[in-house]
Amino acid sequence: MSVATIGVIGGSGLYAMEGLDNIEQMSLTTPFGAPSDAYIVGSVGEHRVVFLPRHGVGHRLTPSEVPSRANIHGFKQLGVRYLLSISAVGSLREEYVPGDVVIPEQLFDRTKGIRPASFFGEGLVVHVAFDNPFDATLSDILEQAAHAAGATTHRGGTYVCMEGPQFSTCAESEENRRCGHDLIGMTALPEAKLAREAEIAYATLALVTDYDSWHPHHASVTVDMVVQVLQANARLAQEIIRHTIPLIGAGFDSPAHTALATAIITNPSVIPEAKRKQVELLVGKYLDQ
Repeated sequence: MSVATIGVIGGSGLYAMEGLDNIEQMSLTTPFGAPSDAYIVGSVGEHRVVFLPRHGVGHRLTPSEVPSRANIHGFKQLGVRYLLSISAVGSLREEYVPGDVVIPEQLFDRTKGIRPASFFGEGLVVHVAFDNPFDATLSDILEQAAHAAGATTHRGGTYVCMEGPQFSTCAESEENRRCGHDLIGMTALPEAKLAREAEIAYATLALVTDYDSWHPHHASVTVDMVVQVLQANARLAQEIIRHTIPLIGAGFDSPAHTALATAIITNPSVIPEAKRKQVELLVGKYLDQ
């Protein structure tokens, strides 16, 4: 099934996509369980787009509960090759002001191993390259679209992903700054890793909501504080997405699209049949050669 090549996964504050025409709702089952919610498929001009609210409509799922394997597999089932991740983040840098947009270039993992981070294992060993977790061309397009939407935009830096759901302690926030990290959030991982394993080009549009807990002249981060900024950020994100879709257009070749070509180390003859069936959509074209 190929429904659309462009996908959008919305984070906190972005639970729907405005401006879609010819809308249909699709509830999927996957070999990795149920996704966060139904996928919304619609048109932006001549382009079909798939949208999914990461936390479910109404924000029902904590970051640790988001079923990232099911979400990404569902996008793959629908034919998505380019995935835009919209994420609310805290700033670890004075110059990244609440309301700004950042397109990060690196990730640092401070999750706790609670979240399944791979489609593989259980008799099938796969080691994908992940040195550059975000697709450079897709990030370029997001940057161009953010400027076109009038956003104060920053390119580069490291997004550190914590487990949550609690916000950072002051000590944790200061340590992340000492390590040279620039943004902090709770959802980019394992999502980005799974997108790479699914051979989907992935980039993040990070929307700054607060200064985490390190800033001496700003109050400790609270849900009320975040929600106030999220309302404005959601409108900005919608505008950036509208500019992004036509820039992707018919698409482009990404290194992510062949990420598994040299990553499978297990001899196909010893892969358990149940595992092979579970990941057929992801690796079948390589195992059947």
